Amino acid sequence: MLPVRPATGSGCHGCGKTLVSRLGKFVLAASLLAFCAAAHAQREFRVYDSFEGEDGADELPADYQVPGEFVVGRLMYPSIVRFGYFGRGDWTQGGTSWAVDYPKGDRTLAQILRRLTRINVRSVEQPVNPDDSDDIGNWPFLMAGLPGYWQLTDSQVATIRDYLLRGGFLFCDSFFGSDSWVGFEYGLRRIFPDRPIVDLADDHPIFHIAFELPHMTRAQIPNMNSLQGGGRGYLGDGAIPRWRGILDDSGRLMVLIAFNNDVADSWQWADNPYYPADSANLGLRLGVNIAIYAMTH
Repeated sequence: MLPVRPATGSGCHGCGKTLVSRLGKFVLAASLLAFCAAAHAQREFRVYDSFEGEDGADELPADYQVPGEFVVGRLMYPSIVRFGYFGRGDWTQGGTSWAVDYPKGDRTLAQILRRLTRINVRSVEQPVNPDDSDDIGNWPFLMAGLPGYWQLTDSQVATIRDYLLRGGFLFCDSFFGSDSWVGFEYGLRRIFPDRPIVDLADDHPIFHIAFELPHMTRAQIPNMNSLQGGGRGYLGDGAIPRWRGILDDSGRLMVLIAFNNDVADSWQWADNPYYPADSANLGLRLGVNIAIYAMTH
């Protein structure tokens, strides 16, 4: 892990051509009040090892210490040991499955939000450990990579449930195949044993709130490793994309599930000419929609 840094608060295939001008109508800070009014201090920004051993994490943006109204939160979690790999190492120090596509994918999302919206976005992500007291409440948006391998403790399950019911948002991404679904569903059922996992329709607001993505539920955002290995962009038996979620009592989407998809790869590899431009454009636009939905619902 790199040295702890001070607390900072809260070029991609032509996608800069569209300006989401109507974001100025949103009072984005309102959705943060339940979280940012907490009396305790936020955890400091820190950088951990990437799951993929990605270089350049120590090359921080010049403005990384500047606070923002929106921060890309990254859920840290303990991993199940599978194939002798996913759970290897100390998950509190990074390098395990939660750190997939991290930090480059997270920072690319922050950059695209700055470019295409009026949201005041911090340039760097925030790793969030659910064991850090009630710090999770400071970060209304979280993403979980490779969640088919999470192995949450009872206290983490309770913390995440409370976080989501109080207005938090969780985006689960970067996992493929029936084996991964079993592990993911087991963990999610512990968080919400009585709430159904629903398939989203193309008319769901999250697919239209900024960019119009009318056929999103039929789209698969590919995995870079599969493409580089000569595959079709999916892993295992994950050929069919599934866009799912869990709703609260008022119909708000609390958990967005991009199963058999790798949205964060479209952010991480957006500038790589090997990654399909159409998929990068789609993933980046979807990222904008997800962030805006999370901030306004």
